[in-house]
Amino acid sequence: MTQKLRKTYLILLLPAVSGIIIIFLAKTYNYLPLGQLEFLGVTAPFIFILSVIFAVALPIFYRTLFAHRVRHLKNISENNLIKFELNLLYIALVTPYLTLIAFLLELPRFYLAGSVLMALYAVYYYYPSQKRIRFEKRIFRVL
Repeated sequence: MTQKLRKTYLILLLPAVSGIIIIFLAKTYNYLPLGQLEFLGVTAPFIFILSVIFAVALPIFYRTLFAHRVRHLKNISENNLIKFELNLLYIALVTPYLTLIAFLLELPRFYLAGSVLMALYAVYYYYPSQKRIRFEKRIFRVL
């Protein structure tokens, strides 16, 4: 179970990290001279708010819905927990892609830093470690 979740985690995360590295190198060597765009007055806060929503709010909401759905069950199957964890990864790991967009558009420092912090939070907190999976199994009473 943990291996499947880690594989999915890496498959979702590596393209965003690779993109950030490529964009950083392209900007460093002036292969991608964009500069700040004019419409960032609305876009910068929007991308930052989306980062917070996908890193913090939606995972909490989804976890709450799942807990509410299984509250009367004595136990759940491992397949249900895997589906839940995969969906949680899909939701949370949208944030690094939003950071990639923020980095590409050269958002103002405040919004870019906030987006990066949200991405770091999502990447760290939702990493499927053995300890976390064991905790989830105990909480949701997995067979």
